[in-house]
Amino acid sequence: MSAASAGRGSQAFAPDPRNAALLVWVNGRLVPRAAAVVSVFDAGFVLGDGVWEGLRLVNGRLAFLEEHLERLFRGAAQIRLDVGLDRRGVAEALYRTAEANGMRDGAHLRLMVTRGVKASPNQDPRQTIGSATIVITAEYKRPPPELYRDGLALATSRFRTSGPETFDMRLNSHSRLNLIQALLEAIEAGADEALMLDPHGFVASCNATNFFIVRDGMVRTSTGEYCFNGITRAHVIELCRGNGIPVELADFTLEEARAADEAFVTGTFGGVVPVASLDGKAFSQPLPGPFTARLWKLYRALLQSETLLG
Repeated sequence: MSAASAGRGSQAFAPDPRNAALLVWVNGRLVPRAAAVVSVFDAGFVLGDGVWEGLRLVNGRLAFLEEHLERLFRGAAQIRLDVGLDRRGVAEALYRTAEANGMRDGAHLRLMVTRGVKASPNQDPRQTIGSATIVITAEYKRPPPELYRDGLALATSRFRTSGPETFDMRLNSHSRLNLIQALLEAIEAGADEALMLDPHGFVASCNATNFFIVRDGMVRTSTGEYCFNGITRAHVIELCRGNGIPVELADFTLEEARAADEAFVTGTFGGVVPVASLDGKAFSQPLPGPFTARLWKLYRALLQSETLLG
């Protein structure tokens, strides 16, 4: 699937020709895109053994940088991965990558940290040779305007999210196979993204974003136990609480989701994105729904304030 035909999911973007000449950070070196390579023995390639963060560059600043660094280092600690840089070092690497590419706005950076090169392609972390691999890509990338106009079509997947004792959804792991399987299933059903249930059958999240519904004036999302530890999700919940919008974090069923007045998803890349339909049934409110539109406006204002004031 080419970038030009990459569908309308929450990660959809319009190709930008400037990205062909961009530099990529690979273990302390800034190299052309074509030269940005890692070993086939790298733990990330062999096993998906690593953690990552996606960040937006707005007004010359990385939005919510401290929160992203907190999540990165907490995740690395969970899998006993030594990043090899402290928080200041990682922040400097991110900004150096953006500056080397002449970027100030409209860019998306992806920071990837793996356990590094293995002596042999196997699971054992003791077989790692040397330090972690750190790669940073910086691309000019914006969600297409039609994403907010037309919204997303979701389809419920048979693949479930999982708890920390199995595969912790709150850990930004490179391993995403179950989420990719859910998305493939949704695409085959004619949808843009998959809605996933938790092990108990309650609504958890989408395959790449966190899911919210609005019903009878109440914004609802999952408890957080079986969904992504979303920074945008947390900010939207706080925006509700700070602006007199009723919000509830609780278990709810697929039937309740289908009966909602409106729905939206949240994520670093897209912010607040309306959902048009679930399993072929359109929501009753025209897009974007009134709560979705208000929260998207509040979130954009927060994003601008955070990056302008720092």
